[in-house]
Amino acid sequence: MRPIISLRAFCIKAVFMSLIIVALFTATTYSVQGPVKGLRGPAFSDPDKRMEMPAGWQNSPVKYEPAYSDADLVVSLDGQMFDAWEPIIHKYAKQNGLKIYVGKGTCGVSSGDLSKKSVDSGVFCCPPERADRLPGLRFHTLGIAAVALIVHPDNPVDNITFNQAQQIFQGNIRNWSQITGVSKTGKLIQPVGRLHCKSRPGHWRLLLDNKDMFSPDLFEVGAIPDMINKVAINPGAIGHEILWTTRFYKDRGNVKFLKINGYSPANPADVISLRYPIYRVFSFTTWEGKNVETAHARNMVKYLIQEARSLDGKFSFIPSSELRKAGWKFRDTELVGEPD
Repeated sequence: MRPIISLRAFCIKAVFMSLIIVALFTATTYSVQGPVKGLRGPAFSDPDKRMEMPAGWQNSPVKYEPAYSDADLVVSLDGQMFDAWEPIIHKYAKQNGLKIYVGKGTCGVSSGDLSKKSVDSGVFCCPPERADRLPGLRFHTLGIAAVALIVHPDNPVDNITFNQAQQIFQGNIRNWSQITGVSKTGKLIQPVGRLHCKSRPGHWRLLLDNKDMFSPDLFEVGAIPDMINKVAINPGAIGHEILWTTRFYKDRGNVKFLKINGYSPANPADVISLRYPIYRVFSFTTWEGKNVETAHARNMVKYLIQEARSLDGKFSFIPSSELRKAGWKFRDTELVGEPD
C-alpha cells in the first residue's frame, strides 16, 4: 500500500505544479497583452476643496519683492510655455503702457509665490491641486497641449496602443520586438521620465497615476532639454513631452512622436476628442477680494485667453474656446473636467 500512496501523492504534486506553471504563463502573457485598467490618474482636482490659510491672510495685500517694487504687475510664468506666453505678455504691456515683470519658474514656484502673495498672477502647466487653491485665488484656463510619446527617429514603430504605452513604462514590455513582432530588429526599451508635479493631477499621471507604477529601470530627467537629448541619443528610448518642445529643442537632437491607438498628438481633433488621451492644462491665476484684486491682472488674463487662439500652429496649443465647443467642463473660466 505504501507505493500506491506515494504514487498518488506524486500525481497530486505534479498536477499542482502544472497548474502553477500554467498560471505563471498566463499571468506573464496577460501582463504583456491583456488590458490594464485603473492605472490612469485623475485628470482634475475638485474645485470646491480649497487650502485653509491663517486668519487675516486672505485680505493681506500683495507685496512685491524689492527688485520689482516699481511694477504694475508681477507674473510667475511656468517654464513649459514661457517662450510662447512671455512675448504675448510683453506685447500687452507695451500696448497698455504697463511695466510687467515676468519670472520663469515652475508650477511649484508659482504656487510658492502665490502663497507668499508676492505676485499678481501665477502660471501652471498642470491642473491645480488642493494646496494651490488658495482663498481668493481664481484659475483661468488658457487651453491644453498634447503630451507626445517620443522615440529615436530610427525606431521603426510609429503607433502603439495605450495599453502598450502603459506596460512599456511599467516595465512589462521590455523589448521593441514585442511591439514590432520582429525579434531580429528588437532593441531593449529604455523608458525615460520627467516625473514632476507628482501631487497635481493630469499631465504624465494620465499615463500612470504615480511614480511607484513606473519601471524600476526608468531613467529620470529633470529638464525638458535633457528629456529630448536622452531619447535622441538612444535608439531604444521612449519619453514624454509636450509636442512643441520636440521642435524647439532641435539643438538637443532629433526625435519623433508615436501615435496612440492610431491617433496623433499633432491632430487637435484627436486630442480634443480624447482619442489621443495625454495632455497638459495651462492656466493663469488672478486674485479676487479686498487689497488683492487688480484690474490690470483681470484685463491681462482676458487678453491672454483671446490670444491663446494664435498658438495653435507653432505651439500645438488648443485654446479653451475650442474645448468649450467640444463639451469639456468649465466652472466659470477654469477647466475642471473632461467631456462625457
